[in-house]
Amino acid sequence: MEFKTSTLKQKIIVIASPEELYEAFMNPEVHSAFTGDKATGVPEVGQKFTAGDGYISGKNLELVKGKKIVQEWKTSEWPSGYPPSIFKLTFKKTKSGTVVNMTHSKVPTEQAEYYRQGWIDYYWNPLKKCFDKKTKENSNSA
Repeated sequence: MEFKTSTLKQKIIVIASPEELYEAFMNPEVHSAFTGDKATGVPEVGQKFTAGDGYISGKNLELVKGKKIVQEWKTSEWPSGYPPSIFKLTFKKTKSGTVVNMTHSKVPTEQAEYYRQGWIDYYWNPLKKCFDKKTKENSNSA
């Protein structure tokens, strides 16, 4: 059976360190706090995780603290028979914060647009809001 898949690529800049952003994705408590939905898991290669109150599930394939996250990833709406997608984040420090590059490959083509917008609505906007708030709190207490 041939699967029609697409690759999503997105890039954002967040006013935070690469280590803070890595922690936001890999620490279930921090992940739950910025998304507003329960996340579970252990930040170790081979370990399984969930996010979005169980909507997202997968397995950690490669982890380099503060630099890279590679995971198998699928949702509860994944088409029957499709293998998991591959989700990759890299973090690069810049003068204005950290550039987060996301590549989400092997996404079922019929769902690609939905997930493209989902990353913006459920991850990038809340992540920026979370760290913008922290930046303001830190500057107010200085």
